[in-house]
Amino acid sequence: MKLTRKEKRKKRHLRVRKKVKGSSDRPRLCVYRSNKHIYASLIDDSCSPNKVITTVSSLSPEFKKNITDRSIHGGNIKGAEIVGKLIAEKAKSLGIEKVVFDRGGYKYTGRVKVLAESARKGGLKF
Repeated sequence: MKLTRKEKRKKRHLRVRKKVKGSSDRPRLCVYRSNKHIYASLIDDSCSPNKVITTVSSLSPEFKKNITDRSIHGGNIKGAEIVGKLIAEKAKSLGIEKVVFDRGGYKYTGRVKVLAESARKGGLKF
């Protein structure tokens, strides 16, 4: 039986999640992308139910304040760059400098790569 694109991503994500664990001093930066939006969350896996520390997406009010051009949205690279910068700013304000990157089963290209690089430029260390 041939796997669908979603099933393949889920398999990759489970394979990555076996190795990537977040803690309170080094949380997991988890990325989810859809066709229209991109989301980034900092998650502490050491708690019994995993605790979401903070999250930023292309739907959040901070993102909408930072865009000046109507062509920037969550479905393109410029939007992913802004989300990466915002998650780095939020993490720094919470006293978090080191994170582990969870690409969510996506290939490390395009919007996922740009988000990670802009978070690094913002001061996060992977």
